[in-house]
Amino acid sequence: MTMYAEEILDSDCDDGTMPDNVDTLRRAVVGHRIVKAGREEVTVTRWGSSRTEAAFVITLDNGKRVALRDTDDCCAYTELESFLLHPERVDHIITGVGTTDGCATWHIYADMGDVLELSVGWSSGNPFYYGYGFDISVQEITG
Repeated sequence: MTMYAEEILDSDCDDGTMPDNVDTLRRAVVGHRIVKAGREEVTVTRWGSSRTEAAFVITLDNGKRVALRDTDDCCAYTELESFLLHPERVDHIITGVGTTDGCATWHIYADMGDVLELSVGWSSGNPFYYGYGFDISVQEITG
């Protein structure tokens, strides 16, 4: 069951990046429960070197961590402005991810309603010359 109708964004503002981001998150979290959610540092490896960067990390019951890292490229960006976790619903299995307000509010929901809400600021900048959209990675918990 889908709680939120799929948003269709103006093709002058989005080239499909935001719906693709939502779909990536959906594939990672649906069918699981949230164990923990919050901002933390994650290790990022690019071009053979590693460094830590801030991310919003959703830890799932299957031992995976889903990290959403903000991006910015000149005048294009995507950033997590705030989040609201509903702890009374975290025992419910996630059934979907939807958006409202032009992809400014993301809803991770279960049968009882939203488990986690994300307030997202984003712009494609000078469409579509610069990159935008969350950098989403799924990591195994180690240690």
